[in-house]
Amino acid sequence: MTMAANTEPPEQETAPIPTNLRLLMVLEEVVRAGVPVTATEANAALGLPKPTIHRLFATLEQEGFLQRELNGRAYTPGRRLRRLALGTMSSMRERSARAAILNALAEELGETCNIAVPDRDAMVYLDRVETTWPLRVQMPVGTRVPLHCTAGGKMFLSTLNDTHLARYLDAAKLSAHTQRTITDPVRLAEEIAAIRERGYAMENEEFMDGMICVAVPVTGQHGALISTLSFHAPTQRMTLDEALAHLPRLRRSAEELSRLALEDD
Repeated sequence: MTMAANTEPPEQETAPIPTNLRLLMVLEEVVRAGVPVTATEANAALGLPKPTIHRLFATLEQEGFLQRELNGRAYTPGRRLRRLALGTMSSMRERSARAAILNALAEELGETCNIAVPDRDAMVYLDRVETTWPLRVQMPVGTRVPLHCTAGGKMFLSTLNDTHLARYLDAAKLSAHTQRTITDPVRLAEEIAAIRERGYAMENEEFMDGMICVAVPVTGQHGALISTLSFHAPTQRMTLDEALAHLPRLRRSAEELSRLALEDD
């Protein structure tokens, strides 16, 4: 009896990940997730043996590249990984391109413009162009500012899913920096919902008396927030309504920064 030949192509086996790349690829998956992730979830794309993935996570946690969330299961980027990311984003070539966009925006608006990135419980200034006016607030690159009372911080909070936002509101200390700071979690949740609807965040003397600010998101792959673009001004020179009139220009600059980020991916 003649047997029919099997014409189906053989299954392609996934090439094993070289040992010297495993730690880097684990970090890549954690960053790609954009939310706290377990070792098992990160391993879905890697396919490493269970003991191996847990050993890699333990090593990265011990060395400060990953850190556990309060639930003890999920992980987020640790301080060393965040410093590495900031250093990479501040490389000379990228910073020159960002600076050109920021300088053009600051010159047109006549006020201080900032790019900030989230760093767990704060926003960190990555790039900044100061206004030439004598009256200005000086906060150098690397300054950390709270999430709950800054335009950039609230913009970032608006991008969290409901579960992670609820965890933040439950755990965060909403300290009052001025009389206008929102310190009630319910009110802050309402503010975050409004930001999600309109796509920009405002700061009305909530972090510093006499200072207003407007922020918009800078996005990367899949529309995920990678940083915020904002400008602030003293109320002696500009009202919040006047600041909002500059939203179209602010958004155009954010789109330029987003395209720059995608070109580097």
